[in-house]
Amino acid sequence: MQAGVYILTGTDPETGKAAIYIGEAESIKDRIKAHLSKDFWNQIIYFVSKDENLTKSHIRYLEGRLIEQAAKAKRCVVTNGQNSGAKLPESDREDMEVFLGKVYQLLPVLGVELLVQVSEGSLSGEKKHDQLHCDIKNVKAKGHPIPNGFLVLKGSEAVSKERPSVEKWPWPKNMRQKFLGEGVLIDRGDKLEFTEDVEFSSPSAAAAVIHGGHANGLTAWKNSKGKTLKEMESV
Repeated sequence: MQAGVYILTGTDPETGKAAIYIGEAESIKDRIKAHLSKDFWNQIIYFVSKDENLTKSHIRYLEGRLIEQAAKAKRCVVTNGQNSGAKLPESDREDMEVFLGKVYQLLPVLGVELLVQVSEGSLSGEKKHDQLHCDIKNVKAKGHPIPNGFLVLKGSEAVSKERPSVEKWPWPKNMRQKFLGEGVLIDRGDKLEFTEDVEFSSPSAAAAVIHGGHANGLTAWKNSKGKTLKEMESV
């Protein structure tokens, strides 16, 4: 098979967030076989040139630019150990940027929006009819579905203590500790508060961080009329 670049997408087992791995190979088919042992991914997309004119330098450049874009978009965990990339003559670089433009056009069509930066408007919760709430004890959280998961809005709250279940399934605790360390969550004493909009891979992942342990997001998130997300999706 031709040389090209490929993208593995799935869920990071430690955080529950969307995860991505970007690679290049002179034989896509052989490289995919080598990645069968990676357990986080559930989808693979690859791009090759119909003219079979991509060199090793070309695909390394494409890989580096895609990793750079994924990190810039901040919509997922980028599992690559380090950036790749390669220097190209200006004419080759221009050709590869055209190639990348086509990749960026195709990815959303294929259901992958992890490399698309979220606009300020889409993060502000302007779609009022989509806004849902997740309440537990004395905390209240707001959010809404997005193409690749669920967005919890700035100002939402989470419980201060984790459930006993995190001893067996620790990723909600790990995620909360990570958010606290980064300042995404701050301790308000009897509750935690989100300081910014946060994107999760699913409604359940979002609810788990808010509840301090595993939760069913389809029943935890409700609209203003008390209808659960599960009930809304079944309509």
